[in-house]
Amino acid sequence: MEESTASWPDRRILDLVGLTHPIIQAPMGGPKLGLTAAVTGAGGLGSLGCAAMSAEQIRAAIATIRESTDGPVNLNFFCHAPPPDEEPGDARWPARLEPYYREFGIDPAAAPAMAKRAPFDETMCALVEELRPKVVSFHFGLPETRWLERVRAAGSLVFASATTVAEARWLDERGVDAVIAQGAEAGGHRGIFLPGEIAAQPGLFALLPQVVDAVSVPVIAAGGIADGRGVAAAFALGASAAQIGTAYLRCPEAGISQVHLDALRAARDEDTALTNVFTGRPARGLLNRAMRELGPLSDDTPSFPKAAVALQPLRVAAESRGDGDFSPLWSGQSAALARDLGAAELTRLLSEEARKRMAEIGRR
Repeated sequence: MEESTASWPDRRILDLVGLTHPIIQAPMGGPKLGLTAAVTGAGGLGSLGCAAMSAEQIRAAIATIRESTDGPVNLNFFCHAPPPDEEPGDARWPARLEPYYREFGIDPAAAPAMAKRAPFDETMCALVEELRPKVVSFHFGLPETRWLERVRAAGSLVFASATTVAEARWLDERGVDAVIAQGAEAGGHRGIFLPGEIAAQPGLFALLPQVVDAVSVPVIAAGGIADGRGVAAAFALGASAAQIGTAYLRCPEAGISQVHLDALRAARDEDTALTNVFTGRPARGLLNRAMRELGPLSDDTPSFPKAAVALQPLRVAAESRGDGDFSPLWSGQSAALARDLGAAELTRLLSEEARKRMAEIGRR
């Protein structure tokens, strides 16, 4: 169904990016490329989480996506500080995991090589200049000014995540084209980059209107939005688009593990928590054995992203027997509202549900 061009109270993201629907698929590390392509092909903004990918992998991914759509794509990068070579957690964390290694009969020296979550650097900046994506988004702040200027010069829009009003102002002062207001409900890694207490971070519908009031650029709402009601509520509070992650994980194009998919289908509103045991940074996921017994938040983990390396053998062993006891089952708080739909259908449905809800409210 075609939408009225006048149906959205704030069209800035639609017009900036060239979208039919103000729906952005959140960048995530696990889903397959078909998810990005399907969302973009349906008129939303498909995103590719690039933090654990090499330049060659990203280049190949974009080529694959371009086989099915020439619409706008968002490449997302992390801007975290690299961890120190040595720190107390490097010894404490393996010691905490040693009983589990014994339980599964795993050699402590058998930790596999993993894809590194590297911060945005010269190599990735050059790749952006080569690929010229419509949007480049950043998590954990922004890259160095010299690289940011080159991203803009390549013609890409710059979006970045904020978990507080202070972070949103910081981003606005540095010239981003849009701020992603990430409420505490959001699944996956918190985008924190300024000092603050994790327990004090606001939920989306407290954070969103305050960010809208504080910045001059359009604001994208992220966190706990899984259906058209959430999209409509975000627009009522001043958003220009909605970024949605967990709801897309149940799409067949996402191709996530059966363990993760089953957990999402069974999820209830109280089943998630913030944890650092999987990577070393706070992230929201579905409660499992690792989170309950090691955290959810632990002082023993090494800095992001080193915690994941020692945990990986346990994840592989548990998943081989069909459970997610040691898997990062990333999820927002509204997983129970998600539906088993194709990504293109879900993109259009989220938009149409929101438009209808706003029209109904307007008639009251």
